[in-house]
Amino acid sequence: MGLNKRCKVILDELLSNPSITSMDLERKHHLTKRQIGYSLDKINEWLMTNNLPVIERTRRGQFVIDQAVFSKFNLLDDADSFPVNTNILTEAQRVNLIIMILLSSEEELSLNHFTYHLDVSKNTVLSDLKRVQNYLDGYGLTIRYSRRKGYVIEGKEFQIRKLLIHVTGQVLQFSHGENQLRKITGIQDEEIRKFKNRIDRVEDILNSRFTDEKLKVMPYIFILILKRIRKGNIIDSFPIEYDELSNTTEYQATEEILHGYKDIPVTERLFVTLHLLTTNVFSTFFTDETIPDLIPAIDKMLRQFEKNACIYLENRDELMDKLLQHIKPAYYRIKYQLTDNIQFKGSFSKEFQELHHLVRRSTGPLQELIGSDIPENETAYIAMLIGGWMNRQGKSIDKKVKAVVVCPQGISVSKLLFKELKELFPEFVFLDYLSVREFMNYHLDYDLVFSPTYLETDKKLFVTKVFLGKEEKYRLRKQVMLGVYGYIPNHINIDHIMDIVSNYTNIQDEKALKNELEKYINRDENSAVVNQTIHDSDLQLNQLIISKNITLADTVESWDSAIRLSAEPLVKSGIIEPDYVDAMIRYSKQDSYIVIGPNMAIPHAAPEDGVNEVGMSLLRVKEGIHYVNKYKIHLVIVIAAKDKYQHIHALMQLMKLAGSDEDRNQLINADSVEEISEIINLYSVD
Repeated sequence: MGLNKRCKVILDELLSNPSITSMDLERKHHLTKRQIGYSLDKINEWLMTNNLPVIERTRRGQFVIDQAVFSKFNLLDDADSFPVNTNILTEAQRVNLIIMILLSSEEELSLNHFTYHLDVSKNTVLSDLKRVQNYLDGYGLTIRYSRRKGYVIEGKEFQIRKLLIHVTGQVLQFSHGENQLRKITGIQDEEIRKFKNRIDRVEDILNSRFTDEKLKVMPYIFILILKRIRKGNIIDSFPIEYDELSNTTEYQATEEILHGYKDIPVTERLFVTLHLLTTNVFSTFFTDETIPDLIPAIDKMLRQFEKNACIYLENRDELMDKLLQHIKPAYYRIKYQLTDNIQFKGSFSKEFQELHHLVRRSTGPLQELIGSDIPENETAYIAMLIGGWMNRQGKSIDKKVKAVVVCPQGISVSKLLFKELKELFPEFVFLDYLSVREFMNYHLDYDLVFSPTYLETDKKLFVTKVFLGKEEKYRLRKQVMLGVYGYIPNHINIDHIMDIVSNYTNIQDEKALKNELEKYINRDENSAVVNQTIHDSDLQLNQLIISKNITLADTVESWDSAIRLSAEPLVKSGIIEPDYVDAMIRYSKQDSYIVIGPNMAIPHAAPEDGVNEVGMSLLRVKEGIHYVNKYKIHLVIVIAAKDKYQHIHALMQLMKLAGSDEDRNQLINADSVEEISEIINLYSVD
C-alpha cells in the first residue's frame, strides 16, 4: 500500500517540523480537521505495514512521533540534536515513568507528583494509573492509595524487583531516557561513575564482557535496588537455591557491587548474584563448573535441531561456544522466571518462523535440565544464533522439502505416524503433526502433506495408512519421490535386498555382500522422468449429500448394518457397486482412521473397489452404534471417490462441520431430512 499525495505532504511536514500542531497544519496546507484525521489514519496504516510505530495525536493537537519513523527516512542521525518535542510522551511511556516514580520515590506520592513529572492533567494521570494497574497484573502487584502513604506498589518484593529491572531498561530506551530517569530518581552522575567502575572490576573477576545495552542499564539497577534496601524493602521469602548460587564466581563478585554497604542480607546478595548470572555477555571464557550438565544439554539440543532440520552444522564447537554465552544467563532467567526483562522486537521472515519453530521443537534437553518450558523470546534468540551460523555456511532450510503430517486421530497415533515418516524420508524437514482443524489454520509454509485421509490443499498430498509394513513403506517412498521430483530414482534399498536374500540362503559375510551390492547397483545413475497432473474440483457438500442420500434411524443392529444402510441410496442410484460396500466394511475393521470427530465416521474404500461416480450419503443413528469398542458413532457418512480430487472440497466442508459441537449435535437430534439438509447447506458456502 502506497501513500497518496496529501498523505505524503502531511508526513513530510511532520518529519521536518515535528513540533507543528494540528491547527497549524490545517492553516498551512488549507485542510479541514476531517481531512487531517483521515490522512493520519492512512499514514498510520502505512507505517504499521512497514513495522513502524504509529503517529499519535494529543488532545492539545500535538503529534508524538517515534524515533524509528525518523530513522526510516534517514532524518535522525543524532537523536540529541534533532528538534523533537521531548515533553510530549506516549501512553506507554507515561505508564513506564509512573511505575518508575512509584518504585524510586522516597516521599509520599500524590497526583501532583505525577502531573509535575509528566506535564499532563490529573484526569490523564488517573486514566494512566488504570493502565499501570493492568500492567502490574502480569507481575501479581497492586497500586494502593492511602492518605498516610500516598500511592505505593504492593506485593512480593521479588516481583517488584523483576518489574524494576524491566521498566528501567524500557525508560533508558526513550529519547533522552537517561535524563528522564535521573530526574525522576535523583541519581547523580557521581553515583553512576562509581558503579560503572565497580562493574568494570566485576567483568575482570568474571573474565567476561557484558553487552553495551546491559552496561548502560546495570548501574541504575544496582543503585535503585540499594535504595529500596535502605528503605526496608527486603526480599524475605526467596525462590533461589542458596547452594546453586553461593559457589559461583558471580557470588564472590557481589563484594565489588556491595562494597561499603553494611548489613546487606544474604537474600539480597543472592539477588545481585542472580542479576549478574542473568545478564547477557558479549564474550566470556566459559567453564561448565557451575552448571555441569548444561554443555551436554546444549549439545543434545543442537543434534536434535540438525535432525529436525535435516542439515549438518560445521564447526560445531565454535557454535557451541556462542550458544553457551547466551544460554548460561538464559538458564538462570528461565529457572527463576526473570525472562520478561528481555523483549524481542522485530518481524520474522517466513524462513525465520520455520527455523524458530524447529528450534522450539528441539529444546527438550534444555527443558529437562531447567525443569520448565523455554519461553518464546529465549528460543527466538537461540534461533537467531543458529540461523546466523547457517547463513555463514550457506545453509538454508528454505531449500529443503518441508512436510506436515495431518491425522484426525489422537495425539499418540499422530506422533507415531510422524516418527515413521521422518525415518522413511530423512531428507525432508517435518514441521509438525496436526489435527485437521489445526491444519486449516496452519501458518508455516510447507510443500507436502501426509495424511490417512483426503484433505483440501493446493500442496502435494500423500494419503497413507497410519501403520505401514515394510512393503508399504517401499511403495510410499517410491510414490513420494515420483510426486516430489517428477521421477522414480534408481535407488534400490539394499536392506530390502538383504532381507530377500536372507530368506533363501545363509549369508556368510553380510557386510561384504552389502558393500558389493551397493557398488553394483550404484554404477548407473540414469532415471526415468514421469509428469504428474493435478486436478481441481469445486463440488460443494450439499451437491453430494442431497436429500435422497440422507437416511434417519433411531437404532441399528451393528456397525456393518450401519455402513450398508448409509450406503443404500448410493447403491440404488448406481453411484457405487455392492462390492464397494463390502470393501468399506472390510477396510473399516483394519484401521479406525475413518473417525473424523466425536460421533462421526466416514467409511470409504478405493475407487477401483466399485465407484462409478463421485458421491456421499449420510446415515443418522439417534441412539448411536459402537465402532471398534472405542467410539460411539451417530453420523455415518459414506464417501465414494471417483478419483483423488473431485470430492476433496466437499470433504473439507464436512470436516468443518465435524468440528462444531453445536451443529453436529443438531444433526444427531434432527427430526427430519429437511433439518439435516439445512445444516449441510450452511457448510456448503465458501
